[in-house]
Amino acid sequence: MLYWLLKYIILGPLLRLIFRPQVEGLEHVPETGPVILASNHLSFSDSIFTPLIVKRKVTFIAKAEYFTGKGIKGWLTKMFFVGSGTIPVDRSGGQAARAALDTQLKVLRAGGIAGIYPEGTRSPDGRLYRGKTGVARLALESGAPVVPMAMLNADEIQPPGQLIPTIKRVRIRFGAPLDFSRYAGLSGDRFVERAVTDEIMYEVMELSGREYVDTYAQKAKTQPVPA
Repeated sequence: MLYWLLKYIILGPLLRLIFRPQVEGLEHVPETGPVILASNHLSFSDSIFTPLIVKRKVTFIAKAEYFTGKGIKGWLTKMFFVGSGTIPVDRSGGQAARAALDTQLKVLRAGGIAGIYPEGTRSPDGRLYRGKTGVARLALESGAPVVPMAMLNADEIQPPGQLIPTIKRVRIRFGAPLDFSRYAGLSGDRFVERAVTDEIMYEVMELSGREYVDTYAQKAKTQPVPA
């Protein structure tokens, strides 16, 4: 209930008025049935703008830290993500990460939309980084089509570290659904999962126009900046 209140009454109309979403290819998102939305990740606001413009409910996963913040800001952040149906994921990996994927599988098996950022974290510099294979496992185990999408300028509106967004028209682009039924029954095969993930990331790269970097974004964040 809170999801729809936020989207259509409390926040949605105001956000549409302020950021005037410019969307290409929204017709590629099926009106019914399970769908995986696979997007690049430029900004905290990505998880706000996508549910705003997709008619159906979109369920994302987000780092668990968003649900454990302190003070008023932490409480408001937690309430927003809880209200928007976002699933917390422990980024330490292992069984915790698997539990988050299992939860999204339930969303897909119920005919819903699962949103996922294959890079696993926000891009540190706006470039597109190597995708993690969780998106492939989700596609292969659910049989759902994957709709690639690109946030085109969210990092200009709210770059990492900026609390107050810059007022600017948000631009989003969707691509045609990708069907991976030819790999049915091959979930768990790391070569297949890597091939599926790379195909998805290639489409996201084409949609976004961003430079691709064949390393993980989390690793890039820990590397020293060259002099």
